[in-house]
Amino acid sequence: MQHFYRKIIQPTCQVFINHRGIDTKKNVAGLLYKDLTSMGVRSFLDCKNMKLGDKLSPNIDKAIFDCKVGVVVFSPNYCDSYYCLHELALLMETKKRAVPILFDVELSQLMVKDDGTRSQEQLLRYNLALQEAKDTVALPFDSLNGDWSELLRKAADAVIMNLMEADHE
Repeated sequence: MQHFYRKIIQPTCQVFINHRGIDTKKNVAGLLYKDLTSMGVRSFLDCKNMKLGDKLSPNIDKAIFDCKVGVVVFSPNYCDSYYCLHELALLMETKKRAVPILFDVELSQLMVKDDGTRSQEQLLRYNLALQEAKDTVALPFDSLNGDWSELLRKAADAVIMNLMEADHE
């Protein structure tokens, strides 16, 4: 008896959620992923789409290349992360539509820090991407005083609108 194996091809993701896990994985990023997925939007959130043993960079980079929209959840520790800044730079360099969310942070607080571990080329790349993202209308949110359901509704609406516009390009 022959066994036929067919490769299951996952649909490409439409939305990539770029976030700093320690700040937002269990709140805004996770909740937005859940809402978008329940609406039928194929979204990528590392902890939901990857399994133990998966290589980070190839899987994340592929998801960014495949997506049409990037949700960038800026948070207090966002710019401390190599991964966040790399993903942001890749989103901007590949000209993805961006939906920035300012989660407990002001635009003026977002700065790439030279901690001595990044090359001048990386610093320039990250600063250019950050500036481009800052030049995009963002959704501000204060987690202590804000309306969570309104944040999720506005973010999901912005994602859907950007997906529709990306489909017409």
